[in-house]
Amino acid sequence: MSDLKAKPDNIDLRRDPAVRPETRGEQPARRRHRDRIVPMLLTVLAILAAGVVGWAAWDAYMGAPWTRDGRVRAYLVIIAPEVAGKIVEMPVKDNQFVHEGDLLMTIDPTTYAIAVSSAQAQVEQAKVEMDNKIAMAKRRQQLTTLSTSAEEVETYSAQALAATAAYNQAVANLAKARVDLERTHIVSPVNGWVTNLLWQNGDFADVGEKKISVINADSFWVDAYFEETSLARIHPGDPASIKLMGFSQVVRGHVEGMSRGITVDNAQAGPGGLATVNPIFTWVRLAQRIPVRIHIDEVPPGVFLAEGETATVQVDAPSPTSKPN
Repeated sequence: MSDLKAKPDNIDLRRDPAVRPETRGEQPARRRHRDRIVPMLLTVLAILAAGVVGWAAWDAYMGAPWTRDGRVRAYLVIIAPEVAGKIVEMPVKDNQFVHEGDLLMTIDPTTYAIAVSSAQAQVEQAKVEMDNKIAMAKRRQQLTTLSTSAEEVETYSAQALAATAAYNQAVANLAKARVDLERTHIVSPVNGWVTNLLWQNGDFADVGEKKISVINADSFWVDAYFEETSLARIHPGDPASIKLMGFSQVVRGHVEGMSRGITVDNAQAGPGGLATVNPIFTWVRLAQRIPVRIHIDEVPPGVFLAEGETATVQVDAPSPTSKPN
């Protein structure tokens, strides 16, 4: 057997007299130093991360003008009949897409077709009367004063002029009758969607009564209401990013123009004709919102455009070729 005795595994070095005093506190001191460094490093990293996030937020929200107050707009064509009558044909349905020139509605053309035939007959009768009066006036003008008097010549000339005027009137009435007959067939003036259709076959259509509305598919744009403090950084031609509330895709566009005025309440006249000025708190000044028109350049697949949709709009950095507003 060896004379060396095995050292117990559970020996406490801090109480072992063989261990030097300076060595006893080395490991606890190192541990305490490490425990102080780690929180400091975590704090520094957290501050750096917060700074990066804050700078990115500042650049996103303050560097580029943006607003959550945007609306998708489109021109609405309101179609009203120019002739009255019963609707005998309506081949379209609500929300149906129609092309320019497609038939929307037909009003009973029977009465107007009869009017065309009657006007045509009046034209023929008036032409015969005119030709007869003109011939008689020419014969009187060729006679000598021994056969006719000057007064009679003037009378026949006047009758010829009146017959000519009656003929022209009959021709005009025929043209109007034909136009009215054509107006019984109402077609779409634009490409778009029929909206809010509440009429059907058998309804009576009166002149000027709103019957069909079509949203022009080629007229969509976005009205973005920017605070007046952001207008200095917005120029016509600047690229814009449009985010609709219901879609994740980004719609691309550019600034087309800015409105030159909004309603001012203080400009209203009071009962006595004096200007009505609303009282305000001098320490509170709310920035007014000015409409900025955004032209839509590119619509990603799957994005549904509809009049009145809510949009968030951001105007990117001005392009070098942008024009002053």
